[in-house]
Amino acid sequence: MTMRPDPRVTRIHSLVRTIADFPKPGVQFRDITPLLADAEGLADTMAVLVDMAPDEVDVVAGIDSRGFLFGAPVAVAMGTGFVPVRKPGKLPGPVFEEAFDLEYGSSTLAIHQDALRPGQRVLLVDDLLATGGTLGAAVKLILREKAVLTHVETVIELPDLGGRAKLESLGVTSFSSILQF
Repeated sequence: MTMRPDPRVTRIHSLVRTIADFPKPGVQFRDITPLLADAEGLADTMAVLVDMAPDEVDVVAGIDSRGFLFGAPVAVAMGTGFVPVRKPGKLPGPVFEEAFDLEYGSSTLAIHQDALRPGQRVLLVDDLLATGGTLGAAVKLILREKAVLTHVETVIELPDLGGRAKLESLGVTSFSSILQF
C-alpha cells in the first residue's frame, strides 16, 4: 500500500524557498519568509507541529526568535503555557545561560531560573535543526531546570549537518521535523 503525501506538508514545502550562497558562498539557505506570509501554509505548519507533538506536554518552549513564531501558537493550540528561551540580556530575572557554537560563529541562550518546574514535561519547538548547536543549548537549559524534555520538533531539518546526532548525544530520544532538505 502506497501512502499518499500529506497535502499540508506538500504546501509547506512549496512555500520554503532556497537562496543560494547566503549568508556565504556554498550555503543553500532555506527561507521560511514566504511560508510565514501565507495564511494557509502557516496554519498548516501549526497543525502539523501539533499533530507531531506527544499528548503529554505541560509547557512548550521556543527559541528566540523564530521558535517563538511556531512555539507560542503550538502552545495555544495544545492548551499549555509557553516558555521563551532567549538571547542574552533579554530576560529581566535571574537566568541560566548556555554558550554554544553556530555554523557561522558562537552565541548564548538564556532561560529564567524559575521558568520550568522539576518534572514538568516540555515540548521544545524551533524552526530549524542544522548542526544542533542552538537546540542543544536549549536542551541543556531545560534539563538544568530539572524538567523532562518529552519531544523536540522543527519545521526544517538539514540532516547532512549532523544536528540529530548532537541532540541524541544530549539524551534527546524523541525528535521530528516537517521537512528535510
